[in-house]
Amino acid sequence: MFDIQEELKKLPQKPGVYIMHDAKDAIIYIGKAVSLRNRVRQYFRPSHNEGLKKEQMVKQIERFEYIITDSELEALILECNLIKEHRPKYNTMLRDDKTYPYIRVTLGEAFPRVLFSRQMKKDKSRYFGPYTSAGAVKDTIELIEKLYSLRTCNRALPKDIGKDRPCLNYHIHQCMAPCQGYVSQEEYREKISQAIEFLNGNYQPILNDLEEKMQSASEDMLFEKAIEYRELLKAVKKIAQKQKITSSDGEDKDIIAMASDGEDAVVQVFFIRDGKLIGRDHFHVNVGSEDTRSQVLATFLKQFYAGTPFIPRELMLQDEIEEADVIAEWLTRKRGQKVYVRVPKKGTKEKLVELAAQNANMVLSQDKEKIKREEGRTIGALKEIGRLLQLEDLKRVEAYDISNISGFESVGSMIVYEKGKPKRSDYRKFKLRTVTGPDDYGSMYEVLTRRFSHGMREQEELNQRSIEQQYGSFTRFPDLIMMDGGKGQVNVALRVLEELGLEIPVCGMVKDDNHRTRGLYYHNQEIPIDRHSEGFKLITRIQDEAHRFAIEFHRSLRSKEQVHSVLDDIPGIGAVRRKALMKKFLSLDAIREADVNTLAQLPSMNEQAAKAVYEYFHRPSVEGE
Repeated sequence: MFDIQEELKKLPQKPGVYIMHDAKDAIIYIGKAVSLRNRVRQYFRPSHNEGLKKEQMVKQIERFEYIITDSELEALILECNLIKEHRPKYNTMLRDDKTYPYIRVTLGEAFPRVLFSRQMKKDKSRYFGPYTSAGAVKDTIELIEKLYSLRTCNRALPKDIGKDRPCLNYHIHQCMAPCQGYVSQEEYREKISQAIEFLNGNYQPILNDLEEKMQSASEDMLFEKAIEYRELLKAVKKIAQKQKITSSDGEDKDIIAMASDGEDAVVQVFFIRDGKLIGRDHFHVNVGSEDTRSQVLATFLKQFYAGTPFIPRELMLQDEIEEADVIAEWLTRKRGQKVYVRVPKKGTKEKLVELAAQNANMVLSQDKEKIKREEGRTIGALKEIGRLLQLEDLKRVEAYDISNISGFESVGSMIVYEKGKPKRSDYRKFKLRTVTGPDDYGSMYEVLTRRFSHGMREQEELNQRSIEQQYGSFTRFPDLIMMDGGKGQVNVALRVLEELGLEIPVCGMVKDDNHRTRGLYYHNQEIPIDRHSEGFKLITRIQDEAHRFAIEFHRSLRSKEQVHSVLDDIPGIGAVRRKALMKKFLSLDAIREADVNTLAQLPSMNEQAAKAVYEYFHRPSVEGE
């Protein structure tokens, strides 16, 4: 038994990270401290007040653990990593998880390429970005390949030189064909250097070159060539115009400001690279009413820059933050060069921060209604279902369905909804092992038994390990099981849970005679639902999704197996005759009813094959078959 008061006495007066757990042993809060003893004890003092959110969190703490570090900086890094990994309920959380594109020049290759990348790795390549528009990055790469005739293939050069014919790009004069040895490494590298200059924002040389070529082609009356150069000229100017100069120092900066209404917050980031504003983005953040702007900004910095590979030289903030020095030191280590965290007080920089704040306010006001509608469709709808069934704190729902056609290849589907949204990574398919024929109850019994037995084994394995491990889709049990059907399907599920010693609420999604959802079957009674409510719409979506997932799995098996279970077992019937039979008769019942003469009339059939089909379907029954 964990005695909180006794454990508080054992806390060391050292920096580190503390982790709070609830009664289900879920991690609900992660924090860092200069002194673990002082910080963790504060939560359990009667006079301590950090707002309603923290007060609710403290009531749920059943135990805590901590990790000692050598410095506050190490504690900050560990805190960032753990929050990103576990996403605790009571931490202020960044809701967006975005990655930004880069342009990668593979300088480690003999004949480098210019590629699109979502990651900046520590390799011999040179990276440009990050950019906020993937479309703009792809357009730029395509333009560079045309301007400098660079290769786009993934051949291993120079090893593969001359092993294959040049591709289409060579024939349309958009590649110098290094794969054929038509260009030396030195000449090719010169083109790469020009491309790098272009990516650095030096557009004038290529603009002058294209202008000169266009005029020359026009004077020589090579009008198609002149038009080609004109279009390239326009494309370069378009790219150049996108780079809006914001400062003359040519440095990398992120401008960060936020807006909040007490419940929701939006953080706006302007990305300035080489003195140019290359784009902007906004992020929604979960906040509590007691969270200050300074606290939200500090939390955002830790979570956002823990996950992005590029760190600018300077962060310009709207407000001073308490941990500015520690965060700056952490970012300096990540970047490998000095990083500054500043709050501008005057001039152009202050105006940029004000502009970011105005944009954050605009996004907050525009998105607030949209967010509320989305939450109504998801979390709100789930709460509505919970109220109908008198169940509290519904988060994870699992729904099951069985699909078969005349007993052929019966399959089961398990779909998962978390917080009212589908969690497709946890969907699972079941190919029935013990049930043959159209036995939905038997099939459901097998699916549920396999699902929860597997989950119990995984949980037991996790309990025996000393290290934490990610939960699998089977390890996490649902707060509610929703069956596609009424009393019969619900009773099958309850029987499985009883046999396994599990207590999980089960309800059935009941349909009317027109196959439309009409209510829920729970505790031996049908509960009607308002057809216009968000809860009803969510139930319909869950039911349709379970059915769709099962049907798609069944269809994929049928496409692979065709009618293997019947026609492929008949001697002399191969793929051609099988296809002809199904095209002519459409169903196995129609084939069964056809006589030998009718079967033999098909172009691909002969009398021997027709007799084999007829005899297969009219053979005498064998006991036990």
